[in-house]
Amino acid sequence: MEESKTETNLYRGHVAKRLTREEIDKMLAQNSRLVPEFSAMQLEKNAKKYWDLFYKRNDTRFFKDRHWTTREFEELLDLEKEHGVLLEVGCGVGNLVYPLLEDGLKIKQIYACDFSPRAIDFVKSHKLYNPEKIIAFQTDVTIENCFSEIHIPVNVVTLVFVMSAIHPEKFERVIKNLYTVLHTDGVVLFRDYGLYDMAQLRFKPGHKIAENFYMRQDGTRTYYFSVDEVQNMFQSAGFETISCLYVERRTVNLKESIDVPRIFVQAKFKKS
Repeated sequence: MEESKTETNLYRGHVAKRLTREEIDKMLAQNSRLVPEFSAMQLEKNAKKYWDLFYKRNDTRFFKDRHWTTREFEELLDLEKEHGVLLEVGCGVGNLVYPLLEDGLKIKQIYACDFSPRAIDFVKSHKLYNPEKIIAFQTDVTIENCFSEIHIPVNVVTLVFVMSAIHPEKFERVIKNLYTVLHTDGVVLFRDYGLYDMAQLRFKPGHKIAENFYMRQDGTRTYYFSVDEVQNMFQSAGFETISCLYVERRTVNLKESIDVPRIFVQAKFKKS
């Protein structure tokens, strides 16, 4: 059967997944009932509250520690060799920073920031927290001067499952802020949800806010990226692309008989 114009648009610029007929119908059904404009505005207004409630409910148990980061991003290992400075944006409860320290990586200085004050409290309560080495602070990375706590140039910024929680209209401001805080030749390490990831296809009508942007049941939000979009955003802000690609993984939980494919965008960008 010949593809309609709408169906063709669903495939464009994406090579990780070609949608089935059933998946196309799910995507089109999402457009039948969008989040009302007023509700969408309230979600934006109360974004910090929803993330604080998220950490209140889940404590430190929700996200698994990310022991995979040095396998995917060798630039983290270079921090030790070059006595570099790390900034983790959207640090949550420390699921990226503390595994690095547990694995023995010696980093000169670590900055860790999050939108949620409660998340920062968890970071500071960790047994490995050392205020002389780790400066953890609450901030909103979508506004100017958000990194006022940082007084030295940063060599590596990690941006792992962070941008997807931010309103798309604010992506440009976030990337400009990262460019400002980075040292010359500093890099941003990016990983986030890819377009047509399993989680995106599961949203029911009434959860879509805008194109590829959705509301979860708990009031937090998530966006799904294409590689072209990510690369264009960073290059427009003055970054040079080192790599930008889709990575396909699986979420496996044998206890609950879960084994599903996932799609992420993984990228590295260098400050020119």
